[in-house]
Amino acid sequence: MLKAQSGENLMVRLQDGERLPEALRELGAFGVVVCGVGMLRDVVLGFWDGKGYREERIAEPVELLSLQGNIGEGPEGVVVHLHVVVGREGGEALGGHLLSATVHNTAELAVFGLPGVRLLRRPEPTGLLGLYPEET
Repeated sequence: MLKAQSGENLMVRLQDGERLPEALRELGAFGVVVCGVGMLRDVVLGFWDGKGYREERIAEPVELLSLQGNIGEGPEGVVVHLHVVVGREGGEALGGHLLSATVHNTAELAVFGLPGVRLLRRPEPTGLLGLYPEET
């Protein structure tokens, strides 16, 4: 991972073989993932059906067209919540919750810090970890 920081904001480059969202858990920063571009493979997308995530697996390399989400604090440590749109060869786009992926060649991400704000995650009756932002 290559990264540069300006104040609370980070620009990150992940290299071939690095894993998402694990790399962001290890980043040591909290904030909002505002964009991501590059390529991924071995992608697992999730669609929340009200009881759990239905998974869709994409083994082949795909373009990372859009990535956004946040990095917060949960009851058991860092929680990375990401949504993604990927593009297959030929132009088909697929999207959903990013459960896992491997960087293929490169991925470039921008993470904006939120000075004075904690992004807390708490269990909810739905089974999800809800976002409870608070001022520090």
